[in-house]
Amino acid sequence: MKKILLLSLLALPAVAQKKSPALDRPKLVVGIVVDQMRYDYLYRYWSKFGNDGFKRLLGEGFSYESCHYNYVPTYTGPGHTSVYTGTTPANHGIVGNNWYERETGRTTYVTEDKTVQAVGGTAAAGQMSPRHNLATTITDELRLATNFQSKVIGVCIKDRGSILPAGHAANAAYWYDGSNGAFISSTFYTKALPEWVVKFNAAGHAAQYLNQPWNPLLPLADYTESTPDDVPWESAFKGEAKPVFPHDLPALSATPPAAVQATERASGEKPPLAPTRNLDLIRSTPFGNSLTADFALETLRQEQMGQRGQTDFLALSFSSTDYVGHQFGTTAIETEDTYLRLDRDLARLLDAIDKQVGKGQALVFLTADHAADQAAGFLEAHQLPGGGLGTALVRDSVQRALTRRYGEGKWLVDFENQQVYLNRPLLLQKKLELAKVQNEVAEILRQQPHIAQAISATDLQRNSWPVGLSMYQANGFYAPRSGDVLFVMSPGWLEAYSYPVVKGTTHGASWAYDTHVPLLFWGWHVKHGESAAAVKIVDIAPTVARYLHIQEPSGCTGEPLLEVLK
Repeated sequence: MKKILLLSLLALPAVAQKKSPALDRPKLVVGIVVDQMRYDYLYRYWSKFGNDGFKRLLGEGFSYESCHYNYVPTYTGPGHTSVYTGTTPANHGIVGNNWYERETGRTTYVTEDKTVQAVGGTAAAGQMSPRHNLATTITDELRLATNFQSKVIGVCIKDRGSILPAGHAANAAYWYDGSNGAFISSTFYTKALPEWVVKFNAAGHAAQYLNQPWNPLLPLADYTESTPDDVPWESAFKGEAKPVFPHDLPALSATPPAAVQATERASGEKPPLAPTRNLDLIRSTPFGNSLTADFALETLRQEQMGQRGQTDFLALSFSSTDYVGHQFGTTAIETEDTYLRLDRDLARLLDAIDKQVGKGQALVFLTADHAADQAAGFLEAHQLPGGGLGTALVRDSVQRALTRRYGEGKWLVDFENQQVYLNRPLLLQKKLELAKVQNEVAEILRQQPHIAQAISATDLQRNSWPVGLSMYQANGFYAPRSGDVLFVMSPGWLEAYSYPVVKGTTHGASWAYDTHVPLLFWGWHVKHGESAAAVKIVDIAPTVARYLHIQEPSGCTGEPLLEVLK
């Protein structure tokens, strides 16, 4: 008996010294979202990538080759929110980049918040916060799990690409104000910019990038993955005769933005911090991503992220890929050149992470907020199905049909996100049943060319939709903010707001070209490999939660990805 007791006592120190799983966390998490990145770009440009960016992530990390969004519309605001909340717009409420507010009778912007003030920039750019998001984010949960000792910072040129991932409890979120060429914030986070941010802005990095022309990295003939430089479906920069290289950025940025000019004309004075040139132009060049990387690297250094004894989280998004893609399309040399330059920026970032926190001490994931359709002109040139759907024509056809049935009146108050918002006060005045008119509008839409499906909000809510097009619509539907009728365009067809002129490309559909995005994990406890398993974008947040041994976000509906966790 004494011998057994002695052996038990000897075993106690070993148990006491065993490392707690809850403390086994990476020093740093870096979430990277590349705006408008199609999954196939990883391999389309493979032969042109260097060894230290995308190839390093794939060569050392784990790749999910079949990761898809499971809702519509596939836009930037909902995409970033879904990645970080682990759920769809049906639960987090971010149903688009904009939506119609029935209570106020106006359209609101996804991060608009008039209760806060700009810090370091203009009111128009700075009155922003994450308050429209109804769920916590994985970044919020990290802050909660460490009693707010972890540091969380969001960085992106777009406000929504910084604010929504950083979450409600972030230490900071920074985004770019093109009116003064600075990274700014709002009073939701801070009353004044840190001194290091002030110094970074004062260095005039954006102006320096715009002081050089945009020349391709390679000889034009080497861009064998792209279409010729001069094709009719690409948009030229304002001031250019054709959308071709070289793009003379010093000349193109010489004129201040239209908003600044209007202020000067109205007041006779230059507004505070007004530039003498258009610094907002950098968004639509690959140098917008380089500027973002510069600021992210400075954030890591100045905030000592991953070096303070707690797990910190940098929520980083690259948005110039989206601006370039919209303007030039998915097969342009400009698009390929932007990704080749982003590859170099990623290499800088990964190298800096290794040096700051040590190799293998940071957990990195990379994905996209949505993908993109092929340019309508490209499809037409190659006799492929698809094209541009004139949204104004569709809206007007619905308005005319309702006028014929029920008389004069403004029957539609908004038409966006592939959704129709009916004038409910007018329906009430005319004593018309909402569900009946919704179904009539759905039938009108179904008769339109290139619309694959239309469904009323009433029918969408009365039924369960585990698969099919209506599943995507149901997952993207939040009744207080969504429309009365939702429709889906046929494969290959995109919203053409300037119809009949259709330049560049866009996104927002439930088809694979918009939903299929890369998903890479790299670094801390990540084994090398890949999986063809069908996974969802909402699975990222619970997977990161499992890595960190913390609670999933409050509305999370995704599942941890077991293959990468093994």
